[in-house]
Amino acid sequence: MAADRIRHVTLSSVTLPLDVPVSDAKVLTGRQKPMTEVVFLFAEIATEDGHQGTGFSYSKRAGGPAQYAHAKEVADNLIGQDSSDIGRLYDVLLWAGASVGRSGVATQALAAIDIALWDMKAKRAGLPLAKLLGAYRDSVRTYNTSGGFLHAPIEEVKARASRSLEEGIGGIKIKVGQPDTREDLRRLAAVREHLGDGVPLMVDANQQWDRVTALRFGRAVEDLGLVWIEEPLDAYDAEGHAQLAATLDTPIATGEMLSSVAEHVRLIEARAADIIQPDAPRVGGITPFLRLATLADHAGLQLAPHFAMEIHLHLAAAYPREPWVEHFEWLNPLFNERLETRDGRMIVPDRPGLGFTLSEQCRKWTADSVEFGKA
Repeated sequence: MAADRIRHVTLSSVTLPLDVPVSDAKVLTGRQKPMTEVVFLFAEIATEDGHQGTGFSYSKRAGGPAQYAHAKEVADNLIGQDSSDIGRLYDVLLWAGASVGRSGVATQALAAIDIALWDMKAKRAGLPLAKLLGAYRDSVRTYNTSGGFLHAPIEEVKARASRSLEEGIGGIKIKVGQPDTREDLRRLAAVREHLGDGVPLMVDANQQWDRVTALRFGRAVEDLGLVWIEEPLDAYDAEGHAQLAATLDTPIATGEMLSSVAEHVRLIEARAADIIQPDAPRVGGITPFLRLATLADHAGLQLAPHFAMEIHLHLAAAYPREPWVEHFEWLNPLFNERLETRDGRMIVPDRPGLGFTLSEQCRKWTADSVEFGKA
């Protein structure tokens, strides 16, 4: 088969405004300001044979312009290359930016390109990405986070949780990690009472506790039957997470803030999580995510990828162990298509590739774009 060479690449920086400023524990502890927008890096790639792929990375609060700047520096290396050689192209781009390393912004900038190439490969095959990767299932357990942030009064949290369940979402996650842990416990008890014992319930502390506070909280909530306690400690405290995982009956989940496979390897080797939560755009794309997933499965870990359900639904469907995928409706305005939830699960779409096209609203929110190759 002749090579299908890359003819054209468009990179775009898109700013998605949030309807309401969002606060988690990092805001209430004074470490961050409320989040008002999410900045995306989109990559659109076209080949000489007319195939197209779209991928994205993102940044919250800071880093979006840096991702866009680095992608612009290396993207011209794709022109004329065989679009099927995704692993080799990843190495080409890594070496083009070798002086800035292999984690963080350096690889998050590559994630949008890598995801676009995988999207194209699946489209060329006429398959949803999950099927191209080798799906284990056609739907994935899903839980909602966007209704459980700390800026929302508890009555609003309860109402949105009920609405999520009515829309076919299976579990509810709420934020904790406030300066006063007693308030966290009051909110959590109110949500558990509202939902009943049969609804899967998770909590997320967003790294705001020390080891003593995390242990005390974990012991205080053991009888609530939580699916997991997420990010109780600093993301890089593998030893502390490992101690919690070994001590508590409630599973420990973490990993979303790590930005490379190597960082996740340390987490896995320390047995620092029962449930690992990698984020494909943050670790550098689908290519490194698949490497990480193999290691996680070998270690017997559950998988619950962070954010970006439009990508992670496919990756979770191809994970051997029954996973979870996080439901966030924030990105809906960027795309023409929607994901379906039913009976507590998110359905893998039958559309080829990731199954999404960019909306006119997404184009209007484009702050800057640059093109390489022949249009």
